[in-house]
Amino acid sequence: MNVRAVADLSPDERAALFDRDAGVDAARETAADIVGRVRDEGDVALREFAEEFDGVSVGNIDVTDEAERAYDRLDDDLREHVERAAANVREFHEAQLPENWTRDFDGRELGRRFRPLERVGAYVPGGTAAYPSSALMTVIPAKVAGVDHVAVATPPAENLNDATLAAIHVAGADAVFQVGGAQAVAALAYGTETVNRVQKIVGPGNRFVTAAKAEVRADCEIDFLAGPSEVLVLADATADPEVVAADLVAQAEHDPNASVVAVTPDEALAAAVADACEAQAGERDRADTIREALDNDASGVLTTRSMPEAVLFASEYAAEHLSIQAEDDEDLLDRVGAGGSVFLGPYSPVAAGDYAAGPNHVLPTGGLAKTTGGLSVDHFLVSQTVQRLDRDALDGIADTVVALAEAEGLEAHAESVRKRFEDGD
Repeated sequence: MNVRAVADLSPDERAALFDRDAGVDAARETAADIVGRVRDEGDVALREFAEEFDGVSVGNIDVTDEAERAYDRLDDDLREHVERAAANVREFHEAQLPENWTRDFDGRELGRRFRPLERVGAYVPGGTAAYPSSALMTVIPAKVAGVDHVAVATPPAENLNDATLAAIHVAGADAVFQVGGAQAVAALAYGTETVNRVQKIVGPGNRFVTAAKAEVRADCEIDFLAGPSEVLVLADATADPEVVAADLVAQAEHDPNASVVAVTPDEALAAAVADACEAQAGERDRADTIREALDNDASGVLTTRSMPEAVLFASEYAAEHLSIQAEDDEDLLDRVGAGGSVFLGPYSPVAAGDYAAGPNHVLPTGGLAKTTGGLSVDHFLVSQTVQRLDRDALDGIADTVVALAEAEGLEAHAESVRKRFEDGD
């Protein structure tokens, strides 16, 4: 990795760091074609796409029973770890559950209630790696919220990954389908002979999955559009360069299009981090993927003239994962303000949040962390406001309602209030 100064970045270099589309726009046309075929042809299209994209001849699209069998087959130690991670994720999301409330406002009995969605689809990626953790992160908050039916789509394979299937089972999914990519999003959004239509689709995926989510969101709610993994490490001279590099390399392991950035005002640390990344990359099984991610235009080790300049850069970058490895991490967190999930201190690796700390790892990318939070129980709930007014309470605001209704030219609105105070009422 090259060390560059933020102040010296060219417009093109800055654009590469901040415009993190990762090929989603280029995938839109292909994704739209796939979505259209699945909508029109159903299971036939799903099987044809499995052959074309996954090289798999799919018999049963529904593999719900196989998930339970995979749980029974799983190594005892791994099963215990999956269950432990699931328990931590469940505990964190249970703490997010909002309470219904009602309060009296001078005779106006007002409140807010929450109800879960009925049917949700979760996409659990496959492809070059297995992601049992994504099964936990997508299914568990939906079930905690009270969603009645959670369907999971995961890419087909000659031998589906037991850890992923077991995690889907532990998380409590109600149905599992071996279908991947944009075609999985289409199947969940519109339904097929085998896959039932859902109200909302959540979960991470590649650029075609993300493009398909953009394509269907007029007809089916989605969580948000998320691209490849991102991490920004904000560090000072107290940070351990080996630890900073380890977090960068870990996220680079996901995808050659991953964006991994360290920013620091300490030039010696920056040089040491760059060297450590090169050394650690060569020690990993997915070295080629890691090196490609480390060397892409959206990654780098950056130096600033001061910590305030580093904070400003991190705030604008709005990373999916924000790691702060600095002496005054709490103060820096208050000043940065934008990050999908934040990791404070040297003993809070991003990998802990990816798997077992408890918070969700399905997070906004591409700068969306400025305005969007990660997947949570809230994504699976619908809020309702409730109001009950007695006669005196309505009388107290009647003149205001009538005046505003007439100012808007909505005479029937005003009359609906007057009717309640006609003689004899």
